[in-house]
Amino acid sequence: MGHKIAITGMGIISSIGNNVEENFISLQSGKHGISDIQLFETRHAGTIKTGEIKQSNEELVQQLQLSEDNNVTRTSLLGMIAAKEAVESAGISDINTYKTGLISSTSVGGMDITEKYFYNYEDFPEKQKYIDAHDAGNSSLAIADFLGLKGMVSTISTACSSAANAIMMGAKLIKNGVLDRVIVGGTDSLSKFTLNGFNTLMILTDSYNTPFDQNRKGLNLGEAAAFLVLESQEVVKKENKKVLAYLSGYGNANDAHHQTASSENGQGAFLAMQQALKVSGLQKEEIDYINVHGTATPNNDLSEGIAMVRIFGEGNVPEFSSTKAFTGHTLAAAAGIEAVYSILAIQHNVMFPNLNFKTQMEEFDLVPVTELKEKNINHVLSNSFGFGGNCSTLIFSKS
Repeated sequence: MGHKIAITGMGIISSIGNNVEENFISLQSGKHGISDIQLFETRHAGTIKTGEIKQSNEELVQQLQLSEDNNVTRTSLLGMIAAKEAVESAGISDINTYKTGLISSTSVGGMDITEKYFYNYEDFPEKQKYIDAHDAGNSSLAIADFLGLKGMVSTISTACSSAANAIMMGAKLIKNGVLDRVIVGGTDSLSKFTLNGFNTLMILTDSYNTPFDQNRKGLNLGEAAAFLVLESQEVVKKENKKVLAYLSGYGNANDAHHQTASSENGQGAFLAMQQALKVSGLQKEEIDYINVHGTATPNNDLSEGIAMVRIFGEGNVPEFSSTKAFTGHTLAAAAGIEAVYSILAIQHNVMFPNLNFKTQMEEFDLVPVTELKEKNINHVLSNSFGFGGNCSTLIFSKS
């Protein structure tokens, strides 16, 4: 198992907490973060619920002690907070001591700012500083600059599997000796473009999302950021580092079926899980818990459920739950925050509840974990599937 990658730090901000500890407390107590929109400017405020972080951009800027004339977007601000916590929790004092990189991911990028000022750029030249902050890579560069990182910086944008692919890429860079240490994850803020887009697709619920429930209506969008610190075994030994968990497996596949829908037989999900198990060297029976993608859309949960049955066999699917009923679907950040939740499950030997579940789906015999449940957990499989059929699976292990 020498190919395993050590995870030495993690950081997160979501609608259920501003750091790892707060998120864990909410997961333990069943406290979700789905609420009416308060800070985000949209005509849907009061009618559509989201997993909104109840801190304004100004408050985030103050927390990070940035200058007021910055051009930093909300996506970048959230990413800075999570990445800073990850680096600090890894006990890193000089980020450039080893060959260190940042692989960040986003789908919203700076849209939350540019859509706000788009029609005013000519009239208000002082707002033009935000134009450069629009593209996805800008948030990665802003986070790297904030951390003082001088090494490799890259950005991945593969919709809702983005952070999983960032984590996977970071692991491969370490495995192949390109880097010794990589900060990996994702960040996304709410924006009019994404909210209106998902609303147009008619996959938003008018209430609270209910993953893997027969009567599920759709998802709640959310905003969040989460990062892990991956380090080589050599650095871990040299620095005598505490290891939170290991990334033991990963897989990416595409079902090449539809722009926004998963295939009926869950082919992409099936192939991603199959590949992750192969990379990990684990037998499928060794998976103790699955953090499912579980968006609560009719298409996704059916497709993912079919894929799990194909992998594990009827009646043999490990215990599973979706944490998106806590946070909403945070798009490119989803795999990042769920990586943190998977590691917390391993550290504390618990499985988190699939909130709002009432009725079993009629297509298969799958019932998620509905209450906080203690269990000895050595291996967690975490799924993240994106538009365009981009499906990714990560496996986290205790040792």
